[in-house]
Amino acid sequence: GAGGMAMSSSVAEEWLERTGCEIMEGYGLTECSPAVTVNVPGKVIAGTVGFAVPDTELCTANEAGEILSAGERGELWIKGPQVMKGYWGQEQATKDAITPEGWFKSGDYAEIDSDGYVRIVDRKKDMILVSGFNVFPNEIEDWVNRHSRVLESAAIGIPNERTGEVVKLFVVAHGEQPSVDDIIAHCREGLTTYKVPKEVVFVNDLPKSIIGKILRRELH
Repeated sequence: GAGGMAMSSSVAEEWLERTGCEIMEGYGLTECSPAVTVNVPGKVIAGTVGFAVPDTELCTANEAGEILSAGERGELWIKGPQVMKGYWGQEQATKDAITPEGWFKSGDYAEIDSDGYVRIVDRKKDMILVSGFNVFPNEIEDWVNRHSRVLESAAIGIPNERTGEVVKLFVVAHGEQPSVDDIIAHCREGLTTYKVPKEVVFVNDLPKSIIGKILRRELH
């Protein structure tokens, strides 16, 4: 099993190739007891976390709190019997997290297609803003991890006078360490220009939680 963060597409593809078994990703939060979505056998859509579990409503919303149409990227909102009543003793935090209509604001950016399948983009708080463009670390990391000499990676935003922020990338090599130029060239093959890292640092490992989730907030 795996949990705590989105699975890299390269890992899922290699698993399928080696085992012949699909990985059925799902999604949930502690505040939702925790299940929200799940892929099911025979209906797995790679790159998604499946569709809503029974009696659960999902939507995406913009910064103004307006519900978006299918396929539009926004914050994932959740409504259902598994959603918490609130944070104990934290009235303001509860008001910030749950709308008067009962929608729980997940803090995750997502897209929901016309069939109800959900693709998690990234944590809202981890988004990088480059020249007014939203850049999501997961997208960068997913592409970088496809490099044959990369074991894993993590992307963060660092201040920049001209663009507000730029992408800084931390890389754990797999076998022989590639050069910085090699990583940049790989990024240019699959990422839009403003998403290409301006700084690349090789490290022996990445900070992680006890369940193996990369802690971007500890990277500088």
